[in-house]
Amino acid sequence: MPIKYLIELLLLAAIWGSSFMLMRITAPEFGIWAVVELRALLATLVLLPFVIAKQQLGDIRVFAKPIFVVALTNTAIPFSLFTYGSLHLPSALTALLNGTAPMFGALLAWLWLKESMTHSAKLGFVCGFVGVYLLSYETLNFQGVSLLPVLACLGATFGYGYAICYIKRYLPNAKPLAIAVGSQAISALVLLPMALYVPMPGSPDLESWLAVGFLAVICTGVAYMMYFRLIVNIGPSKAIYVGYLVPLFGLIWGALILQETISSYMIAGGITILLGISLTSGAISKTKYKKLMRRK
Repeated sequence: MPIKYLIELLLLAAIWGSSFMLMRITAPEFGIWAVVELRALLATLVLLPFVIAKQQLGDIRVFAKPIFVVALTNTAIPFSLFTYGSLHLPSALTALLNGTAPMFGALLAWLWLKESMTHSAKLGFVCGFVGVYLLSYETLNFQGVSLLPVLACLGATFGYGYAICYIKRYLPNAKPLAIAVGSQAISALVLLPMALYVPMPGSPDLESWLAVGFLAVICTGVAYMMYFRLIVNIGPSKAIYVGYLVPLFGLIWGALILQETISSYMIAGGITILLGISLTSGAISKTKYKKLMRRK
């Protein structure tokens, strides 16, 4: 991979990793519905000019029904669940839980799309669930936190996994940027009634407004454009590697900005989840190991 694309991959991971810290900051001030509404709405405004310039609005009209499903499963519901989780869990923990999305995607691809699954992938699922247990163990037993926020984050990542498979089955011919804009715009419309009906719990200061603006514009709008650029330039199989790096940056931002404690359980759980993702996605396999050994 050329060094410039590796730098872009790292930058994208750093941006997406910061989103969990920003949700932790904004959720108590704005509330769940205002955060997700602003995030979807501002991201739409950022991405819309690029879709218009590329003349891809037609794709949104043609594929309106499947894009609506993607809007619910990849934006509206997961954003809401993660924002709820951010009210109760450290940002580092929500970032690590986000790493389970590729495993759910692989599991659903096996069960639903009938894609083959190797023994390494099955072992990866075991590692992933062990990792989630390690992450949850300390939080539940020593911090007195309910299991519900953890389950909410896992529900969000299940939605991401479902959306990946749904797009592959029903939207193979739609332009990725059109899917992104359409899903963000539909999510903003779906979430608007709740955002208007439920009052904000606090009075956000300038710092909170800047945080929610960065979350929406940079972590959602700009990050989507960067991700699609990487897909075009290096291919989806390599661009997806950003998922391995996001939890790492989530831990770093949580520790640096929010002074969150990174415990041994979190480190062990995070490493186990990353191992599970690597096995499930095929990044680590017996065949690749043998090829690597032959080269040596």
